[in-house]
Amino acid sequence: MDLSQAIECASAFVFPGFLTDDASLSAERAKNEEALGVLRAAWADAPAGREPFSYDLVLSLADRNRDVCDRFGIEKLRDVSPSSLSRGLSNAELIHAVAVLQHRSDAQVAAISGPDARDLNIAWVDAPVSGMVVGIDIETTDRDPARGYIINVGLEFMTIGPKAKPHDPFAGYFGLPQMYAEKGVPLADIHKIQWSDLEGRRPFREDKQVQEALLAAMSAYPFMAHNAAFEDSWFMLHIDGYAEARKAGRVVPIDSRDICRRVDPETRTLPHEMRPASLESWARRRGTLKAGESERHLGLDDVELMLATVQAEFAARNML
Repeated sequence: MDLSQAIECASAFVFPGFLTDDASLSAERAKNEEALGVLRAAWADAPAGREPFSYDLVLSLADRNRDVCDRFGIEKLRDVSPSSLSRGLSNAELIHAVAVLQHRSDAQVAAISGPDARDLNIAWVDAPVSGMVVGIDIETTDRDPARGYIINVGLEFMTIGPKAKPHDPFAGYFGLPQMYAEKGVPLADIHKIQWSDLEGRRPFREDKQVQEALLAAMSAYPFMAHNAAFEDSWFMLHIDGYAEARKAGRVVPIDSRDICRRVDPETRTLPHEMRPASLESWARRRGTLKAGESERHLGLDDVELMLATVQAEFAARNML
């Protein structure tokens, strides 16, 4: 699919309700997601202010695709690889995160880490870290942001330093299409969120006030998340104005999972099956999650656990 075909696909007047058989719905989803990939790449590669179309076209196509996936049955897509989910932040973004928390230039950090971030572990401990961050965690109904919904958001601020404590917490739940009252909330086995938690609540994509507040917070301070590429991918298709702010450099993601992998030496010695860089495993090693306790997989609970664990790691490595 070329760019003109992708724009045509996104601009077409399609009513998913008229697609009644699985073959038609599956073909529509595949076409939508291919178009999304082409459109997002073209928009990202274009110089700022000279994009060939408004990013709203991408958001509207993603919204339409979720409706198609609902009608097809999202449970049938569990084995279909996510097409809109980034595997990780780029080396340049990982380097920039260090530079922001150390209050120096990307070039200074890259001189230590190398442009490929190979020695970013050395750069992290080369200078003290400080400054305000906003910790964020979301719970969703799918891995792919073009197929599922954000149903829970947790947010909290923290000024990194020797006596840092999180403050000003926010937790919100967001609704789903009515069909899930009978089908059940997808991925409830992970996040434990039930229909009763969401009934009557406004869907995240319709809650413009919450979107604006989240974007304002992330534009004011770097946002930290455990596997930040996940939140970043979802926000690209769920928050109005996020893609534009991200492209302009006003939004800076910091990946606490990458911090764990780079800074905690135990991640290189523990066996893979222990998932040493997972938040739960890391928190147990740093003493922020007690024996017998488990990660909650709820937005605000996980934000508080992440921030406490990051703080403990920074203190253990004399980085504050």
